Amino acid sequence: MLVVVDRRVVEGLVGDRAVTAERVAALSRDLEAIVEAARLVATDDEHDPEGATIAFERSQTSAFLADARKHLDDLDSALERIEAGDYGRCEVCGEPIAADRLLARPAARTCINCAV
Repeated sequence: MLVVVDRRVVEGLVGDRAVTAERVAALSRDLEAIVEAARLVATDDEHDPEGATIAFERSQTSAFLADARKHLDDLDSALERIEAGDYGRCEVCGEPIAADRLLARPAARTCINCAV
């Protein structure tokens, strides 16, 4: 069954993808800068008061980058599902995903029941 997708949904996904791709690029640059700064200074995380801060910043930026990459993958998958005519169907049970869920999470892969 071919699902007709409102163009606003597609535009929203494409816009979100552009913003998320830029966020991935910015976080990648930030992480690279943190790693480079740490490389230029001989820090001992255990004894240097700044060492823990550098490790925290690297860890936090890495986590943000991983989240942004996952979101980008989810957006790409949603756009692929639109193109294939599978958008709006649960990947687990095959039932339609509720419109309210898709409004809240346009890249949702599963219905509420299967997400739980």
